[in-house]
Order: sequence, then C-alpha cells, then structure tokens
Amino acid sequence: MQQAITLIEQYYQAFNNGDMNAFLSLLTDDVVHDINQGAREQGKEEFGKFMQKMNHHYKEQLVDMVIMANEAGDRAAAEFVVLGEYLRTDEGLPEAAGQTYRLPAGAFFEIRGGKVARISNYYNLNDWIAQVAPN
Repeated sequence: MQQAITLIEQYYQAFNNGDMNAFLSLLTDDVVHDINQGAREQGKEEFGKFMQKMNHHYKEQLVDMVIMANEAGDRAAAEFVVLGEYLRTDEGLPEAAGQTYRLPAGAFFEIRGGKVARISNYYNLNDWIAQVAPN
C-alpha cells in the first residue's frame, strides 16, 4: 500500500515540477489513459502527446492532495485541487485569455510492476467552462 502511495506522490510531484521525463518514466509502456469526459487512449507515447497538448494550453499546479491505496497496492486514488491558467485556446472550448481557475478533481489508478498502468481523471468540465468563459 505504501509503495503505491509513494508512486502516486512521485507522479504528481513530477507533474507539478513540469518534469515530463520523470512523469512519463512512472508509466507502463501500455498505460491506459481515460480522459475526463473523453476517449480512452493507450500507450506511453499517446500519453506523452496528450501531455504536450495540455502543457501548451494550460499551466497547472495540483494542491491539497490526498492519496489513498488498497492493501494490495495495485489500486490507488487521489483527490486534489487544480490551480490553473488557461494559456492558449483549446479546440472546442472558450477562448483563452490567461484566465485562472480553481477546480476540484480526482484520479483513479491501476498499478503494475511499480508503475502506473491506468489513470482515469475526473473533474467537472461545466465548472471549468463557467470559470474561464467570458462574462
């Protein structure tokens, strides 16, 4: 259980540090990524492309992190708050103008061989849109 919690702590620390090499090194090659209200993607390369897109459009830090894991250490969950800035317009979303947002979010993980094998992210997209939409 503690190894799983440490892994997820490292995962989010790498994210907050903007260290994509360290971040991606914590994933299995065949990682499954369930995008919030979106598609399921598979593979570390696809996840890396997703993160490049996200880092282009958004600048985010995750705070108030709570991480839990099951006894076997093969499942974990995290709840946190996303502090973000909308840098560049993302297709199909409101126009970006440096808006800031504060968004509760969560994620579920499967862990295999000491690495993240699946991540499923969840947040309220309507809340985010309301925070960044022009008044």
